[in-house]
Amino acid sequence: KLCGYLQKLSGKGPLRGFRSRWFVFDPRRCYLYYFKGPQEALPLGHLDIASACFSYHQPEAAAAASGDEAAAFEVHSPNGAVAVLKAATRQDMTYWLQELQQKRWEYCNNLDAAKRDSRTSPTPSDFSKGLVAKDNPGSILSQNASAERARNILAVETSPTDLVGEQAASQPAPVQPSAINFSLKQWSTEIKNSMSSLRKGNNENRKSIFYTTEEWELLDPTPKDLEDSMALEEKRKHLAEGSKGLTSSAFPFDFGRIPHKTRRPLKDMIGSSKNRNSSESSPTEWYSGNGNRLVSELQLKYQSQQEELEKLKKDLLSQKELVRLLQQTVRSSQYDKYFASRLCEGVPKDKLELLHQKDDQILGLNNQLEKLNLEKDSLQQEVKNLKCKVGELNERLGMLMETIQAKDEVIMKLSRQLSECEDNTSSQIGGVNSSVATYTNKELQELDRLKDNLQGYKTQNKFLNKEILELSALRRNAEAREREWQAKYISLEAKLCQIESKYLILLQEMKTPVCSEEQSPAREVITQLLEDALKAETSEQPEQAFFKPHLVSEYDIYGFQTVPEDDDEEKLVAKSRALDLRSLSLSENREISTGVKWENYLASTMNREMMRCVELKNLIRSGIPHEHRSKMWKWCVNLHVKKFKDSTVPGYFQTLLQNALEKQNPASKQIELDLLRTLPNNKHYSSPTSEGIQKLRNVLLAFSWRNPDIGYCQGLNRLVAIALLYLEQEDAFWCLVTIVEVFMPRDYYTKTLLGSQVDQRVFKDLMSEKLPRLHAHFEQYKVDYTLITFNWFLVVFVDSVVSDILFKIWDSFLYEGPKVIFRFALALFKYKEEEILKLQDSMSIFKYLRYFTRTILDARKLTGIAFGDLNPFPLRQIRNRRTYHLEKVRLELTELEAIREDFLRERDTCVEKRDLISDDEEDS
Repeated sequence: KLCGYLQKLSGKGPLRGFRSRWFVFDPRRCYLYYFKGPQEALPLGHLDIASACFSYHQPEAAAAASGDEAAAFEVHSPNGAVAVLKAATRQDMTYWLQELQQKRWEYCNNLDAAKRDSRTSPTPSDFSKGLVAKDNPGSILSQNASAERARNILAVETSPTDLVGEQAASQPAPVQPSAINFSLKQWSTEIKNSMSSLRKGNNENRKSIFYTTEEWELLDPTPKDLEDSMALEEKRKHLAEGSKGLTSSAFPFDFGRIPHKTRRPLKDMIGSSKNRNSSESSPTEWYSGNGNRLVSELQLKYQSQQEELEKLKKDLLSQKELVRLLQQTVRSSQYDKYFASRLCEGVPKDKLELLHQKDDQILGLNNQLEKLNLEKDSLQQEVKNLKCKVGELNERLGMLMETIQAKDEVIMKLSRQLSECEDNTSSQIGGVNSSVATYTNKELQELDRLKDNLQGYKTQNKFLNKEILELSALRRNAEAREREWQAKYISLEAKLCQIESKYLILLQEMKTPVCSEEQSPAREVITQLLEDALKAETSEQPEQAFFKPHLVSEYDIYGFQTVPEDDDEEKLVAKSRALDLRSLSLSENREISTGVKWENYLASTMNREMMRCVELKNLIRSGIPHEHRSKMWKWCVNLHVKKFKDSTVPGYFQTLLQNALEKQNPASKQIELDLLRTLPNNKHYSSPTSEGIQKLRNVLLAFSWRNPDIGYCQGLNRLVAIALLYLEQEDAFWCLVTIVEVFMPRDYYTKTLLGSQVDQRVFKDLMSEKLPRLHAHFEQYKVDYTLITFNWFLVVFVDSVVSDILFKIWDSFLYEGPKVIFRFALALFKYKEEEILKLQDSMSIFKYLRYFTRTILDARKLTGIAFGDLNPFPLRQIRNRRTYHLEKVRLELTELEAIREDFLRERDTCVEKRDLISDDEEDS
């Protein structure tokens, strides 16, 4: 999944700047969506990559070294809009560009292939599961071999960093300073720098070299940088002296550590050592003119401040000593007073003198101890200072050693060159010496800059050449596609003229009555028109099919046969129905509001899981698009059977299937009998070798082993067959579990079909409530319409409605549950209510009910009736009526069972009735 963080240039005026955005590529529409963050649901916008082109500017070396514009690229749209994006590194930028190019190339080629195959697939195939996916392989047009070879040669392969890919969502977004943070001072400094770079004679201050992280540099500072660095160094040393009480350093100015520009490549030091000679021994000789004057002034000022600081320190120490002496005097006087007043009463004088002597000794020792502690602290501080100085000296020593080593390498190199040049003539020696003398550090830097720029321009040239090659190929494909559409348009226009001509002749002949019984020209025209109308589009016409007007295909996109093979009259009706369906689908395709809503919703779920909500329910009720149905059906099934799946072990389906195949299964015989009778009009189940037959067998066997009480019931095979068109075997198995164990009541698919009988009585109640006129009409002519609707409920309208409506019903059924069946069953009757009310006898009504559902073609109108006109439709009402009718049906079944037992007993006792046997006994 192509996603990650990028900086997008947005805003106006002073607020214009780069802002961090989370970008996600959508391969279905070739859109690059961008969000505020990975957890956001709604995108801020998108970039159409299919019709865009890419470019980037090769930055100057200095800008590339600083990273300001090194990773920025542009996405140009056909309307002239330019989106400027910036990656964290040039590696990420190269990866994004190569991936976006590849995605655009694949999408446009797949689009061409899908449009060429539009006779069988209305949209570019984006399936991953199900039997329908096998009919729409995502074929790519065969490209020019030279173009493919050139693309591979010009490809710039690179790998992404941690800021690209799904793992980047767990990392914080790269911090980009906002445009508001740029102060006027920074703007003025930037303007001054850009102006100074354009001044004449300042070429030596313009450095544009790429540096790696392993390289380090020691650049010559400008006077402005020197002054700033001296001020910072002075402030740092003042703080250090004030806090630690240290003496001034032996090195008054650290020439080796400039705060702003402290590193350069070692090869620059080597180059610079060629023309510095003995000047490197004295750092102050690096600067001339204003530089020397500024250094001397700053040093004098620094020394004077150091002297004043030393004087203040001495005064502070003397004051501290005076305070200490005064404190000792006060303590001794208080001590003498205490002894004189308290302890000296009645004590001999010689003992008092001894005590005074001991006290004096104690005071002297305390004073000596304090002095020793002070000396100890001062010595420890000196040790720390000396360690810091030793560290600095070691660091400088290392730098000097590296410099000496570099100089030694230069000397060795020059010595070898000199020895090689001694064999040449004296003129050649002079020329080499002059070239070596003029080969300065600036020229080496310029050479490095040119090499880096050359490499950057080579990479940019390869990328732009590949971009031009791809755009040219895509343009040629678009032109070829336009020529094909033009030829198709001309062919359609010619065909329309021919049809109009034939119909005009037919109308003219029909207007003039023919009295004779001879074959008239009109009959010949009618015969020809009928033959043309009965032709179905087959795979034997691959060359002409694209340029001929699209006739009705032999199979629709779901694999169902559109035109029957036997009866010509049925063929005409079926083909007329198929043409009406195609007309409706074309009109729906022109209204793209539903498709756009689905695309927007799926785009909003890229960074989060789908949840049940009103928006999703309304979208599913309008119909899931052909290309998203596999994904959505699987999501709906997992939503309902999650509790069952969590309680099973991995490989549960395969285990059930293995047990059903290896052990004796009572349902396997009936399953085998019903396999080819499941959907004979669908090419995926029409023959024993069809791929769907084996999958259907596996799912039914596994389910029979999971539910031995049900085993197998006629109707389950059709449910599984529809599920397998969009789901794999295991997902179709869980779909059947959802229908039988979650949606439908118990005993719905058992031998008694108790739940199905209950639902028919519930449906009668709803008919009398929602469609009272039609219900009264059926009651008047004693028409039991549940004989028709029973199969609707048992197999969820399979083989009862046209395929487009069937799959829209299944979309809502898998999301909302069995209430959808009641809604659409009522909607079908309401759709044709007026036509049914016109019929005035039971035979015509019953005959009409057997086929009227296949004459309903407008899925949008039917959906509007089911979810709009029939509201309110509470599920609680259906549950309550199911409970009520369940008791009644059970009571009736009990009574029937009692009657059956009485009959059996009477038959056994009566000789005349012993020959009577029931159907069940005959089967057994």
